[in-house]
Amino acid sequence: MRLNRKEFLALLGRGTAASMAAASVEGAIPAAAQTAVPAKPKKEVRGNAIKGTTDAVRRFIATSSLHEMPPNVVTEGKRCLIDNVGVLLAGSTAEGSHILRQYAQKSSGAKEATVFGREPIVVSAAHAALANAGSAHALDYDDTQLSTTPDRTFGLLTHPTTPALSAALAVAERSGASGAAFLEAYLTGVEVECKMAEAIDPNHYERGFHSTGTLGVFGAAAAAGKLMKLKEAQLAHMLAIAASLSAGIRVNFGSMSKPLNAARASENGVFAAEIASQGFTGGDNGLDGQWGFFQVLGDGADLDRLIGALGKPWSIINPGGSFKPYPCGSLSHPSMDAMMKVVKDHDLKPDQIKAVRLRAGNNILEPLRYGIAKNELEAKFSVPFLMSAVILTRRAGMREFTDEFVQSPAAQQMMQRVSPVHDLEIEKQGFDKIRSVVEVDLVDGRKLVQPSDDRYRGGPDNPFTRADLKAKFDDCAQLVLAQDRLGPAFNAIESVDCSKSHTLTRVGGWDLGFGLGGFHISAVSVRRGHDWGRRVARQSHRFESVFQSVQ
Repeated sequence: MRLNRKEFLALLGRGTAASMAAASVEGAIPAAAQTAVPAKPKKEVRGNAIKGTTDAVRRFIATSSLHEMPPNVVTEGKRCLIDNVGVLLAGSTAEGSHILRQYAQKSSGAKEATVFGREPIVVSAAHAALANAGSAHALDYDDTQLSTTPDRTFGLLTHPTTPALSAALAVAERSGASGAAFLEAYLTGVEVECKMAEAIDPNHYERGFHSTGTLGVFGAAAAAGKLMKLKEAQLAHMLAIAASLSAGIRVNFGSMSKPLNAARASENGVFAAEIASQGFTGGDNGLDGQWGFFQVLGDGADLDRLIGALGKPWSIINPGGSFKPYPCGSLSHPSMDAMMKVVKDHDLKPDQIKAVRLRAGNNILEPLRYGIAKNELEAKFSVPFLMSAVILTRRAGMREFTDEFVQSPAAQQMMQRVSPVHDLEIEKQGFDKIRSVVEVDLVDGRKLVQPSDDRYRGGPDNPFTRADLKAKFDDCAQLVLAQDRLGPAFNAIESVDCSKSHTLTRVGGWDLGFGLGGFHISAVSVRRGHDWGRRVARQSHRFESVFQSVQ
Protein backbone atom coordinates (compact mmCIF):
# COMPACT_ATOMS: atom_id res chain seq x y z
CA MET A 1 0.00 0.00 0.00
CA ARG A 2 1.21 3.49 -0.81
CA LEU A 3 -0.11 6.71 0.65
CA ASN A 4 -0.30 9.81 -1.49
CA ARG A 5 0.96 13.13 -0.17
CA LYS A 6 -2.43 14.30 1.09
CA GLU A 7 -3.24 11.03 2.90
CA PHE A 8 0.21 10.90 4.47
CA LEU A 9 0.16 14.46 5.80
CA ALA A 10 -3.38 13.98 7.08
CA LEU A 11 -2.23 10.98 9.11
CA LEU A 12 0.71 12.91 10.49
CA GLY A 13 -1.49 15.88 11.32
CA ARG A 14 -3.74 13.63 13.44
CA GLY A 15 -0.71 12.11 15.12
CA THR A 16 -1.76 8.62 14.00
CA ALA A 17 1.51 7.20 12.79
CA ALA A 18 0.54 3.86 14.29
CA SER A 19 -2.28 3.58 11.80
CA MET A 20 0.29 3.44 9.03
CA ALA A 21 1.60 0.08 10.12
CA ALA A 22 0.58 -1.59 6.88
CA ALA A 23 1.78 1.19 4.61
CA SER A 24 5.47 0.38 4.25
CA VAL A 25 6.39 -1.28 0.98
CA GLU A 26 8.82 -3.47 2.87
CA GLY A 27 6.41 -4.38 5.69
CA ALA A 28 6.94 -2.72 9.06
CA ILE A 29 7.52 1.01 9.27
CA PRO A 30 11.06 2.01 10.28
CA ALA A 31 11.22 2.96 13.96
CA ALA A 32 11.90 6.61 13.29
CA ALA A 33 8.77 6.85 11.16
CA GLN A 34 6.56 5.90 14.10
CA THR A 35 7.10 9.24 15.81
CA ALA A 36 4.69 11.52 14.01
CA VAL A 37 5.60 15.14 13.42
CA PRO A 38 2.44 17.26 13.06
CA ALA A 39 2.19 18.92 9.68
CA LYS A 40 1.73 22.65 9.39
CA PRO A 41 -2.00 23.39 9.82
CA LYS A 42 -3.67 23.66 6.45
CA LYS A 43 -5.19 27.06 5.72
CA GLU A 44 -6.80 26.33 2.36
CA VAL A 45 -10.28 27.66 1.83
CA ARG A 46 -12.72 26.35 -0.73
CA GLY A 47 -15.65 27.34 -2.89
CA ASN A 48 -17.11 30.78 -2.41
CA ALA A 49 -14.71 31.45 0.48
CA ILE A 50 -12.02 31.99 -2.17
CA LYS A 51 -12.23 35.76 -2.60
CA GLY A 52 -9.94 38.56 -3.67
CA THR A 53 -7.38 36.56 -5.64
CA THR A 54 -8.31 38.00 -9.03
CA ASP A 55 -8.17 41.56 -7.68
CA ALA A 56 -4.81 40.93 -6.00
CA VAL A 57 -3.22 39.54 -9.17
CA ARG A 58 -4.54 42.18 -11.56
CA ARG A 59 -3.51 45.03 -9.25
CA PHE A 60 -0.04 43.60 -8.92
CA ILE A 61 0.40 43.28 -12.68
CA ALA A 62 -0.83 46.83 -13.22
CA THR A 63 1.35 48.46 -10.55
CA SER A 64 4.61 46.48 -10.54
CA SER A 65 7.62 48.58 -11.53
CA LEU A 66 11.21 47.67 -12.26
CA HIS A 67 12.36 50.82 -10.49
CA GLU A 68 10.71 49.68 -7.26
CA MET A 69 12.02 46.13 -7.37
CA PRO A 70 14.91 45.38 -4.98
CA PRO A 71 18.32 45.25 -6.69
CA ASN A 72 18.81 41.57 -5.82
CA VAL A 73 15.52 40.74 -7.55
CA VAL A 74 16.72 42.43 -10.74
CA THR A 75 20.12 40.74 -10.53
CA GLU A 76 18.65 37.28 -9.97
CA GLY A 77 16.16 37.87 -12.77
CA LYS A 78 18.99 38.46 -15.20
CA ARG A 79 20.72 35.29 -14.01
CA CYS A 80 17.50 33.40 -14.78
CA LEU A 81 17.40 34.98 -18.24
CA ILE A 82 20.96 33.81 -18.95
CA ASP A 83 20.15 30.27 -17.83
CA ASN A 84 16.93 30.07 -19.84
CA VAL A 85 18.26 31.59 -23.07
CA GLY A 86 21.07 29.03 -22.98
CA VAL A 87 18.81 26.03 -22.48
CA LEU A 88 16.38 27.45 -25.04
CA LEU A 89 19.13 27.55 -27.67
CA ALA A 90 20.20 24.00 -26.87
CA GLY A 91 16.60 22.82 -26.81
CA SER A 92 15.92 24.37 -30.21
CA THR A 93 17.93 21.50 -31.74
CA ALA A 94 15.64 18.79 -30.30
CA GLU A 95 13.30 16.92 -32.62
CA GLY A 96 10.16 18.03 -30.80
CA SER A 97 11.26 21.65 -31.08
CA HIS A 98 11.71 21.25 -34.82
CA ILE A 99 8.15 19.96 -35.12
CA LEU A 100 6.79 22.94 -33.17
CA ARG A 101 8.80 25.33 -35.35
CA GLN A 102 7.31 23.79 -38.46
CA TYR A 103 3.83 24.07 -37.00
CA ALA A 104 4.37 27.72 -36.05
CA GLN A 105 5.71 28.56 -39.49
CA LYS A 106 2.84 26.88 -41.33
CA SER A 107 0.13 28.23 -39.04
CA SER A 108 1.22 31.83 -38.70
CA GLY A 109 0.41 34.60 -41.13
CA ALA A 110 1.71 37.53 -39.06
CA LYS A 111 5.42 38.34 -38.91
CA GLU A 112 5.81 39.74 -35.41
CA ALA A 113 8.40 37.86 -33.37
CA THR A 114 11.31 35.50 -33.86
CA VAL A 115 11.74 31.83 -33.01
CA PHE A 116 15.25 30.95 -31.82
CA GLY A 117 17.26 28.41 -33.75
CA ARG A 118 20.05 27.89 -36.20
CA GLU A 119 17.81 29.34 -38.87
CA PRO A 120 15.49 31.82 -37.11
CA ILE A 121 11.96 32.27 -38.38
CA VAL A 122 9.54 35.14 -37.81
CA VAL A 123 5.95 34.29 -36.90
CA SER A 124 3.10 35.72 -34.83
CA ALA A 125 3.87 36.61 -31.23
CA ALA A 126 1.75 33.78 -29.87
CA HIS A 127 3.37 31.20 -32.16
CA ALA A 128 6.84 32.50 -31.27
CA ALA A 129 6.00 32.05 -27.58
CA LEU A 130 4.83 28.50 -28.33
CA ALA A 131 7.96 27.47 -30.21
CA ASN A 132 10.48 29.18 -27.92
CA ALA A 133 8.91 27.86 -24.72
CA GLY A 134 8.82 24.37 -26.22
CA SER A 135 12.55 24.66 -26.90
CA ALA A 136 13.30 26.04 -23.43
CA HIS A 137 11.66 23.05 -21.75
CA ALA A 138 12.65 20.42 -24.34
CA LEU A 139 15.72 19.20 -22.43
CA ASP A 140 14.19 19.63 -18.95
CA TYR A 141 17.17 21.83 -18.15
CA ASP A 142 15.29 25.03 -17.16
CA ASP A 143 15.05 26.50 -13.66
CA THR A 144 12.77 25.18 -10.92
CA GLN A 145 10.56 26.93 -8.36
CA LEU A 146 11.30 26.12 -4.72
CA SER A 147 8.70 25.41 -2.06
CA THR A 148 8.40 27.24 1.24
CA THR A 149 6.81 24.64 3.55
CA PRO A 150 6.82 20.83 3.81
CA ASP A 151 3.33 20.49 2.32
CA ARG A 152 4.33 22.38 -0.84
CA THR A 153 6.29 19.82 -2.78
CA PHE A 154 9.75 20.90 -3.93
CA GLY A 155 10.35 20.44 -7.62
CA LEU A 156 6.68 19.90 -8.35
CA LEU A 157 5.60 23.53 -8.45
CA THR A 158 6.69 25.16 -11.72
CA HIS A 159 9.53 25.79 -14.10
CA PRO A 160 8.84 29.50 -13.69
CA THR A 161 11.04 31.19 -16.27
CA THR A 162 10.09 29.33 -19.45
CA PRO A 163 6.43 30.39 -19.94
CA ALA A 164 6.93 33.98 -18.77
CA LEU A 165 10.19 34.60 -20.62
CA SER A 166 9.04 33.24 -23.98
CA ALA A 167 5.86 35.32 -23.79
CA ALA A 168 7.80 38.44 -22.81
CA LEU A 169 10.33 37.93 -25.60
CA ALA A 170 7.62 37.67 -28.24
CA VAL A 171 5.47 40.60 -27.13
CA ALA A 172 8.44 42.85 -26.42
CA GLU A 173 9.86 42.23 -29.88
CA ARG A 174 6.50 42.94 -31.49
CA SER A 175 5.91 46.13 -29.51
CA GLY A 176 9.47 47.44 -29.68
CA ALA A 177 9.82 47.51 -25.91
CA SER A 178 13.01 48.53 -24.15
CA GLY A 179 15.19 46.03 -22.36
CA ALA A 180 14.02 47.43 -19.02
CA ALA A 181 10.34 47.03 -19.92
CA PHE A 182 11.02 43.47 -21.07
CA LEU A 183 12.78 42.60 -17.79
CA GLU A 184 9.99 44.24 -15.76
CA ALA A 185 7.35 42.16 -17.55
CA TYR A 186 9.33 38.93 -17.15
CA LEU A 187 9.82 39.46 -13.40
CA THR A 188 6.15 40.35 -12.97
CA GLY A 189 5.09 37.18 -14.77
CA VAL A 190 7.39 34.93 -12.75
CA GLU A 191 6.14 36.39 -9.48
CA VAL A 192 2.49 35.86 -10.43
CA GLU A 193 3.19 32.30 -11.53
CA CYS A 194 5.14 31.38 -8.40
CA LYS A 195 2.72 32.91 -5.89
CA MET A 196 -0.27 31.28 -7.56
CA ALA A 197 1.55 27.93 -7.55
CA GLU A 198 2.22 28.33 -3.83
CA ALA A 199 -1.38 29.33 -3.12
CA ILE A 200 -3.20 26.53 -4.92
CA ASP A 201 -3.94 23.42 -2.87
CA PRO A 202 -1.10 20.91 -3.45
CA ASN A 203 -3.81 18.44 -4.39
CA HIS A 204 -3.68 20.13 -7.80
CA TYR A 205 -0.37 18.45 -8.62
CA GLU A 206 -1.19 15.26 -6.76
CA ARG A 207 -4.24 14.75 -8.99
CA GLY A 208 -2.02 14.76 -12.05
CA PHE A 209 -1.86 18.34 -13.29
CA HIS A 210 1.48 19.60 -14.62
CA SER A 211 1.74 22.97 -12.91
CA THR A 212 4.24 24.45 -15.37
CA GLY A 213 1.39 24.23 -17.86
CA THR A 214 -1.54 25.05 -15.61
CA LEU A 215 0.12 27.90 -13.67
CA GLY A 216 2.60 28.93 -16.34
CA VAL A 217 -0.22 30.33 -18.46
CA PHE A 218 -0.80 33.00 -15.80
CA GLY A 219 2.88 33.93 -15.72
CA ALA A 220 2.89 34.25 -19.49
CA ALA A 221 -0.34 36.26 -19.50
CA ALA A 222 0.95 38.58 -16.78
CA ALA A 223 4.16 39.26 -18.73
CA ALA A 224 2.26 39.83 -21.97
CA GLY A 225 -0.43 41.96 -20.34
CA LYS A 226 2.21 44.09 -18.66
CA LEU A 227 3.94 44.81 -21.97
CA MET A 228 0.59 45.51 -23.65
CA LYS A 229 -0.21 48.01 -20.87
CA LEU A 230 -3.63 46.50 -20.24
CA LYS A 231 -5.93 48.33 -17.84
CA GLU A 232 -7.04 46.59 -14.65
CA ALA A 233 -10.46 45.66 -16.06
CA GLN A 234 -8.78 44.11 -19.11
CA LEU A 235 -6.34 42.28 -16.86
CA ALA A 236 -9.25 40.73 -14.96
CA HIS A 237 -10.74 39.47 -18.21
CA MET A 238 -7.29 38.23 -19.29
CA LEU A 239 -6.94 36.17 -16.10
CA ALA A 240 -10.37 34.59 -16.62
CA ILE A 241 -9.51 33.76 -20.24
CA ALA A 242 -6.20 32.26 -19.12
CA ALA A 243 -8.05 30.18 -16.52
CA SER A 244 -10.11 28.62 -19.30
CA LEU A 245 -6.93 27.85 -21.22
CA SER A 246 -5.01 26.37 -18.28
CA ALA A 247 -3.92 22.82 -19.13
CA GLY A 248 -1.25 20.15 -18.78
CA ILE A 249 -1.20 16.65 -17.26
CA ARG A 250 1.62 14.54 -15.89
CA VAL A 251 0.91 11.45 -17.99
CA ASN A 252 3.00 13.13 -20.68
CA PHE A 253 6.20 13.21 -18.62
CA GLY A 254 8.90 11.42 -20.58
CA SER A 255 7.49 12.46 -23.95
CA MET A 256 7.53 15.49 -26.25
CA SER A 257 4.24 16.59 -24.71
CA LYS A 258 5.83 17.55 -21.39
CA PRO A 259 7.56 20.55 -23.02
CA LEU A 260 4.36 21.08 -25.00
CA ASN A 261 2.62 21.88 -21.70
CA ALA A 262 5.05 24.76 -21.16
CA ALA A 263 4.80 25.79 -24.81
CA ARG A 264 1.02 25.98 -24.79
CA ALA A 265 1.10 27.86 -21.49
CA SER A 266 3.26 30.58 -23.02
CA GLU A 267 1.24 30.71 -26.23
CA ASN A 268 -2.09 30.79 -24.40
CA GLY A 269 -0.87 33.53 -22.08
CA VAL A 270 -0.04 35.74 -25.05
CA PHE A 271 -3.37 34.83 -26.67
CA ALA A 272 -5.33 35.67 -23.50
CA ALA A 273 -3.67 39.08 -23.20
CA GLU A 274 -4.07 39.75 -26.92
CA ILE A 275 -7.80 39.17 -27.12
CA ALA A 276 -8.43 40.89 -23.77
CA SER A 277 -6.70 43.96 -25.20
CA GLN A 278 -9.23 43.91 -28.05
CA GLY A 279 -12.26 43.82 -25.76
CA PHE A 280 -12.78 40.08 -25.39
CA THR A 281 -14.34 39.35 -22.01
CA GLY A 282 -14.14 36.70 -19.34
CA GLY A 283 -15.64 36.39 -15.89
CA ASP A 284 -14.92 39.33 -13.59
CA ASN A 285 -13.43 37.04 -10.94
CA GLY A 286 -11.99 34.18 -12.90
CA LEU A 287 -9.77 32.92 -10.09
CA ASP A 288 -12.34 33.13 -7.28
CA GLY A 289 -15.37 31.32 -5.93
CA GLN A 290 -16.99 27.98 -6.57
CA TRP A 291 -16.48 28.11 -10.33
CA GLY A 292 -13.11 29.90 -10.41
CA PHE A 293 -9.68 28.52 -11.22
CA PHE A 294 -8.46 27.78 -7.68
CA GLN A 295 -11.52 25.73 -6.77
CA VAL A 296 -12.12 23.95 -10.06
CA LEU A 297 -8.52 22.96 -10.79
CA GLY A 298 -7.08 23.02 -7.29
CA ASP A 299 -9.89 22.18 -4.87
CA GLY A 300 -8.99 25.27 -2.84
CA ALA A 301 -6.28 27.80 -2.07
CA ASP A 302 -4.30 29.29 0.81
CA LEU A 303 -5.18 32.96 0.31
CA ASP A 304 -2.38 34.24 2.55
CA ARG A 305 0.17 32.88 0.10
CA LEU A 306 -1.19 35.19 -2.62
CA ILE A 307 -3.22 38.12 -1.31
CA GLY A 308 -0.79 40.60 0.20
CA ALA A 309 2.12 38.31 -0.66
CA LEU A 310 2.87 39.30 -4.27
CA GLY A 311 6.29 40.93 -4.20
CA LYS A 312 6.37 40.59 -0.39
CA PRO A 313 8.84 38.95 -0.62
CA TRP A 314 9.68 38.23 -4.25
CA SER A 315 9.72 34.48 -4.83
CA ILE A 316 12.79 34.73 -7.05
CA ILE A 317 14.74 35.66 -3.89
CA ASN A 318 12.76 34.06 -1.07
CA PRO A 319 12.75 31.09 -1.22
CA GLY A 320 14.75 31.59 -4.41
CA GLY A 321 15.10 29.52 -7.55
CA SER A 322 17.10 26.50 -8.55
CA PHE A 323 19.33 26.17 -11.63
CA LYS A 324 19.83 22.66 -12.94
CA PRO A 325 23.27 21.04 -13.13
CA TYR A 326 21.79 18.09 -15.06
CA PRO A 327 19.35 18.09 -18.03
CA CYS A 328 16.65 16.02 -16.33
CA GLY A 329 14.00 16.19 -13.62
CA SER A 330 15.24 18.31 -10.70
CA LEU A 331 13.95 15.82 -8.13
CA SER A 332 16.77 13.47 -9.11
CA HIS A 333 19.67 15.90 -8.81
CA PRO A 334 20.65 15.50 -5.12
CA SER A 335 20.44 11.72 -5.56
CA MET A 336 22.66 11.89 -8.64
CA ASP A 337 25.17 13.98 -6.69
CA ALA A 338 25.10 11.38 -3.90
CA MET A 339 25.73 8.61 -6.43
CA MET A 340 28.57 10.67 -7.92
CA LYS A 341 30.14 11.09 -4.49
CA VAL A 342 30.07 7.34 -3.85
CA VAL A 343 31.60 6.56 -7.24
CA LYS A 344 34.38 9.13 -6.90
CA ASP A 345 35.16 8.67 -3.20
CA HIS A 346 35.63 4.93 -3.71
CA ASP A 347 36.84 5.11 -7.32
CA LEU A 348 34.21 2.56 -8.31
CA LYS A 349 34.13 0.89 -11.69
CA PRO A 350 30.82 -0.36 -13.11
CA ASP A 351 31.82 -4.03 -12.81
CA GLN A 352 32.40 -3.59 -9.05
CA ILE A 353 28.74 -2.73 -8.45
CA LYS A 354 26.28 -5.54 -7.76
CA ALA A 355 23.16 -3.49 -6.96
CA VAL A 356 22.03 0.08 -6.29
CA ARG A 357 18.96 1.20 -4.34
CA LEU A 358 17.61 4.73 -4.22
CA ARG A 359 15.50 5.18 -1.09
CA ALA A 360 13.11 8.14 -1.27
CA GLY A 361 9.55 9.32 -0.73
CA ASN A 362 6.76 9.32 -3.26
CA ASN A 363 7.42 12.99 -3.97
CA ILE A 364 10.52 11.77 -5.83
CA LEU A 365 9.61 8.28 -6.95
CA GLU A 366 6.21 8.99 -8.49
CA PRO A 367 7.41 11.68 -10.94
CA LEU A 368 10.53 9.62 -11.75
CA ARG A 369 8.22 6.85 -12.84
CA TYR A 370 10.02 5.08 -15.67
CA GLY A 371 11.83 1.82 -15.04
CA ILE A 372 14.21 0.75 -17.79
CA ALA A 373 14.29 3.79 -20.06
CA LYS A 374 13.83 3.15 -23.77
CA ASN A 375 14.82 6.63 -25.02
CA GLU A 376 16.31 9.91 -23.85
CA LEU A 377 12.92 11.44 -22.98
CA GLU A 378 12.03 8.57 -20.64
CA ALA A 379 15.58 8.62 -19.28
CA LYS A 380 15.01 12.06 -17.76
CA PHE A 381 12.44 10.48 -15.43
CA SER A 382 14.03 7.08 -14.85
CA VAL A 383 15.82 6.34 -11.56
CA PRO A 384 17.67 3.35 -13.05
CA PHE A 385 19.03 5.44 -15.90
CA LEU A 386 19.93 8.51 -13.83
CA MET A 387 22.01 6.41 -11.43
CA SER A 388 23.48 4.36 -14.30
CA ALA A 389 24.64 7.42 -16.24
CA VAL A 390 26.64 8.62 -13.24
CA ILE A 391 28.12 5.16 -12.64
CA LEU A 392 29.12 4.64 -16.28
CA THR A 393 30.49 8.07 -17.18
CA ARG A 394 30.89 10.04 -13.91
CA ARG A 395 28.76 12.74 -15.45
CA ALA A 396 25.24 13.09 -16.77
CA GLY A 397 25.25 15.82 -19.33
CA MET A 398 23.63 16.34 -22.69
CA ARG A 399 25.98 13.77 -24.17
CA GLU A 400 24.43 11.07 -21.98
CA PHE A 401 20.83 12.11 -22.64
CA THR A 402 20.70 10.76 -26.16
CA ASP A 403 18.87 7.76 -27.55
CA GLU A 404 22.21 6.33 -28.60
CA PHE A 405 23.57 6.31 -25.04
CA VAL A 406 20.31 5.29 -23.36
CA GLN A 407 19.92 2.33 -25.72
CA SER A 408 23.54 1.23 -25.49
CA PRO A 409 24.16 -2.26 -24.04
CA ALA A 410 26.18 -0.80 -21.15
CA ALA A 411 23.37 1.52 -20.06
CA GLN A 412 20.64 -1.08 -20.53
CA GLN A 413 22.58 -3.65 -18.49
CA MET A 414 23.48 -1.23 -15.68
CA MET A 415 19.84 -0.12 -15.34
CA GLN A 416 18.93 -3.70 -14.46
CA ARG A 417 20.98 -3.33 -11.25
CA VAL A 418 19.23 -0.17 -9.98
CA SER A 419 16.01 -0.18 -7.95
CA PRO A 420 13.91 2.62 -6.42
CA VAL A 421 12.63 1.95 -2.88
CA HIS A 422 9.76 3.82 -1.23
CA ASP A 423 10.96 4.90 2.23
CA LEU A 424 8.38 6.21 4.73
CA GLU A 425 11.09 7.32 7.15
CA ILE A 426 12.35 9.76 4.53
CA GLU A 427 8.86 10.71 3.38
CA LYS A 428 7.70 11.71 6.87
CA GLN A 429 10.22 14.56 6.88
CA GLY A 430 8.10 16.47 4.36
CA PHE A 431 8.44 17.51 0.78
CA ASP A 432 10.03 20.96 1.00
CA LYS A 433 13.46 19.42 0.35
CA ILE A 434 14.66 16.66 -1.96
CA ARG A 435 15.69 13.90 0.45
CA SER A 436 17.00 10.47 -0.48
CA VAL A 437 19.61 7.85 0.38
CA VAL A 438 21.75 5.92 -2.11
CA GLU A 439 22.75 2.38 -1.12
CA VAL A 440 25.35 0.49 -3.15
CA ASP A 441 26.07 -3.23 -2.81
CA LEU A 442 29.50 -4.15 -4.14
CA VAL A 443 30.55 -7.46 -5.62
CA ASP A 444 33.12 -7.89 -2.82
CA GLY A 445 30.36 -7.81 -0.17
CA ARG A 446 30.73 -4.23 1.02
CA LYS A 447 27.71 -1.93 1.33
CA LEU A 448 28.09 1.82 0.81
CA VAL A 449 25.48 4.34 1.97
CA GLN A 450 25.30 8.02 1.01
CA PRO A 451 22.45 10.39 1.99
CA SER A 452 21.68 13.24 -0.38
CA ASP A 453 22.76 16.75 0.58
CA ASP A 454 20.03 19.34 1.23
CA ARG A 455 22.50 21.89 -0.10
CA TYR A 456 21.92 20.77 -3.65
CA ARG A 457 23.92 22.41 -6.41
CA GLY A 458 22.13 25.26 -8.12
CA GLY A 459 19.82 25.98 -5.17
CA PRO A 460 19.95 29.06 -2.92
CA ASP A 461 22.13 27.30 -0.32
CA ASN A 462 24.70 26.26 -2.92
CA PRO A 463 24.08 28.58 -5.87
CA PHE A 464 25.77 28.63 -9.24
CA THR A 465 28.59 31.12 -9.34
CA ARG A 466 28.85 33.44 -12.31
CA ALA A 467 31.50 31.07 -13.70
CA ASP A 468 29.15 28.09 -13.27
CA LEU A 469 26.37 29.94 -15.04
CA LYS A 470 28.69 31.00 -17.85
CA ALA A 471 29.93 27.43 -18.30
CA LYS A 472 26.38 26.08 -18.56
CA PHE A 473 25.36 28.89 -20.93
CA ASP A 474 28.33 28.26 -23.21
CA ASP A 475 27.80 24.50 -23.20
CA CYS A 476 24.18 24.93 -24.22
CA ALA A 477 24.42 27.90 -26.58
CA GLN A 478 27.34 26.50 -28.60
CA LEU A 479 24.94 24.01 -30.16
CA VAL A 480 23.58 26.97 -32.11
CA LEU A 481 26.05 29.87 -31.84
CA ALA A 482 29.64 30.26 -32.94
CA GLN A 483 32.26 30.18 -30.19
CA ASP A 484 33.28 33.80 -30.60
CA ARG A 485 29.67 34.93 -30.05
CA LEU A 486 29.09 33.26 -26.69
CA GLY A 487 30.78 35.91 -24.55
CA PRO A 488 29.01 38.90 -26.13
CA ALA A 489 25.64 37.16 -25.74
CA PHE A 490 26.22 36.40 -22.07
CA ASN A 491 27.36 39.95 -21.33
CA ALA A 492 24.43 41.48 -23.20
CA ILE A 493 21.84 39.54 -21.20
CA GLU A 494 23.51 40.70 -18.00
CA SER A 495 23.00 44.30 -19.09
CA VAL A 496 19.57 43.94 -20.69
CA ASP A 497 17.98 46.49 -18.34
CA CYS A 498 20.53 49.10 -19.41
CA SER A 499 19.55 48.89 -23.07
CA LYS A 500 18.13 52.04 -24.63
CA SER A 501 16.93 50.00 -27.60
CA HIS A 502 13.28 50.14 -28.49
CA THR A 503 13.35 46.59 -29.82
CA LEU A 504 14.60 43.34 -28.43
CA THR A 505 16.07 42.55 -31.81
CA ARG A 506 18.99 44.74 -30.76
CA VAL A 507 19.07 44.48 -26.99
CA GLY A 508 22.50 45.55 -25.80
CA GLY A 509 23.81 45.51 -29.36
CA TRP A 510 23.71 41.74 -29.68
CA ASP A 511 21.78 39.88 -32.29
CA LEU A 512 20.71 36.24 -32.25
CA GLY A 513 19.83 36.34 -35.87
CA PHE A 514 16.52 37.90 -34.88
CA GLY A 515 17.75 39.65 -32.07
CA LEU A 516 18.86 39.25 -28.45
CA GLY A 517 22.61 39.93 -29.04
CA GLY A 518 25.65 41.21 -31.22
CA PHE A 519 26.12 38.07 -33.31
CA HIS A 520 24.36 35.99 -35.94
CA ILE A 521 23.17 32.43 -35.68
CA SER A 522 24.34 31.68 -39.20
CA ALA A 523 27.89 31.35 -37.83
CA VAL A 524 27.59 27.98 -36.10
CA SER A 525 29.82 25.02 -35.52
CA VAL A 526 27.21 22.25 -35.73
CA ARG A 527 25.09 21.08 -38.59
CA ARG A 528 21.33 21.26 -38.74
CA GLY A 529 19.07 18.24 -38.56
CA HIS A 530 17.48 15.83 -36.14
CA ASP A 531 20.60 13.83 -35.32
CA TRP A 532 20.59 15.09 -31.75
CA GLY A 533 22.99 12.46 -30.45
CA ARG A 534 25.69 13.19 -33.02
CA ARG A 535 25.37 16.94 -32.57
CA VAL A 536 25.72 16.69 -28.82
CA ALA A 537 28.71 14.38 -29.18
CA ARG A 538 30.63 17.26 -30.77
CA GLN A 539 30.36 19.51 -27.73
CA SER A 540 33.26 20.37 -25.47
CA HIS A 541 33.56 19.08 -21.93
CA ARG A 542 33.76 22.57 -20.40
CA PHE A 543 30.52 22.54 -18.43
CA GLU A 544 30.96 18.96 -17.33
CA SER A 545 34.51 19.64 -16.15
CA VAL A 546 33.36 22.58 -14.05
CA PHE A 547 30.94 20.30 -12.22
CA GLN A 548 33.08 17.17 -12.05
CA SER A 549 33.64 17.49 -8.30
CA VAL A 550 30.52 17.12 -6.21
CA GLN A 551 30.38 19.59 -3.35
